[in-house]
Order: sequence, then structure tokens, then C-alpha cells
Amino acid sequence: KTFCIPHGGGGPGMGPIGVAGHLAPFLPGHPVIATGGEQGIGAIAAAPWGSASILVISWMYIAMMGARGLTRATEVAILNANYMARRLAEHYPILYRGERGRVAHEFIIDIRPIKQVSGIEAVDVAKRLMDYGFHAPTMSFPVAGTLMIEPTESESREELDRLCDALIAIRQEIRAVEEGAQPRDNNVLKNAPHTADVVTADEWERPYSRREAAFPAGATWLKAQKFWPHVGRIDDAYGDRHFHCTCPSVEELADEAEAAE
Repeated sequence: KTFCIPHGGGGPGMGPIGVAGHLAPFLPGHPVIATGGEQGIGAIAAAPWGSASILVISWMYIAMMGARGLTRATEVAILNANYMARRLAEHYPILYRGERGRVAHEFIIDIRPIKQVSGIEAVDVAKRLMDYGFHAPTMSFPVAGTLMIEPTESESREELDRLCDALIAIRQEIRAVEEGAQPRDNNVLKNAPHTADVVTADEWERPYSRREAAFPAGATWLKAQKFWPHVGRIDDAYGDRHFHCTCPSVEELADEAEAAE
């Protein structure tokens, strides 16, 4: 869900996860129920096969809503998704519409054509949304280079409009790159998110102002309730695949051991 849990992993929150055969010996185990592989690292969760509390949350939701409530929630979720898609369609291509131009309970905005013109990617839009106070919606699933937005039935009209306003303002920032007003490799999107440490630093050598970085023009709500990102841009998938150990090297540890003796 765009506005709520869970974020990361892509789901399912409670479901089987398969691995290739050569990884089976390393599957995590459990102290009570015999699971996992011979070389597993032990338990990584309280329950042997996932988080049972997630199922309880789903059951409670269904039980409290009832048949009529679930039907109404579904109707509102579809209405919210189509409302947002209609507002954003003038600014971003919308993928997978039905015969009447409508979407279901979620919709996909396509950043790939924008990347071809400006070099701005889906990840740049996702990071910039943090400066506007939003966690990014689902990125590059089920289509690479896109953002999938699922507003659900729970959010107010005001909150839906805030996200739409943020994405529309970001589209204007992208146009500044497309028109050459901002460099392709050094702009508010490529450098996002902007932490308080960065914005308040003594030196500022970026081709846009500190105000543009932290308080974008289209986000009037930030003046009253700014949520500052705690961490700036990292290297994403590269860092996941290329570990950088911050502990001392083997040689340094050996020298320390000799010195202690």
C-alpha cells in the first residue's frame, strides 16, 4: 500500500519464499521446530515459517469490516485510484488502462519516456518524494522503470491530493532538466533526498537553492509539518551486491593481538 505497511520486500507479508537447491543448506532454522538447513544461521523470526501476526491483522480487518464493509472499502479504493490516475494523467503516462480508460485499485505511472529525454529515472522520483514527506510507492514492479501507486480506501481526499501535488511538482522539476535549466547529473532529483545536515551545511555549491532542496514550491504543507530524511542518497543495488566491510582488516586484528601479548 502506498501510504501504509509493509514497505520493502515487495511481499507477500505471509507466504512461502523459495530458494535454489544450492542455498537450501543455509536456510535459517528454529530452536523449537526443526526447520532450515544444516548450515543455517539459526532463527531470524519468532515463528518458524514467518510472522503469524500478519495473518491476525488480516483476520481482524476482515472480521470487523464484514461483507458490506469489504465491498464498500473495495469501491472506495478503486475510486481513489481512478481519482489520482485522472489527476496525474496530464503529467505522466498511465499504463494498463481498461477499455473505458479506467484503472483498478492501483495504477502505474511510466517514468521510462521521461528518462529517455531527461535522464531522470524512477528511483530519482522515489528519492525526491522523501523531500516532500512521502515514502515512495512500489518502484519498478511489475514493470521496470515505473511507480505503482495503490492509495487504498483509508486515506482522505486531502492526503491523496498532497501526493498528487507532490508528483506534479516533481514533474515540473523534471521539465527544468529537460529544458536545460538544470544539469542532467546535478539537480534536485539526482541529489535527493536532502537531509538537514546537507541543507544547513556551511558550503552550498549546488545549482539550486537550499529552499528548493528542502521546501519545494509546490509543497505548502511542508512549512507546518516537514519530515526530514535522516539519510541521503546511497548506492542502492550496487551496495547490496558489493559489500564494504567497516571492521578492521585481518592484518590489523593480528597486529592488535600481538601488541596485546
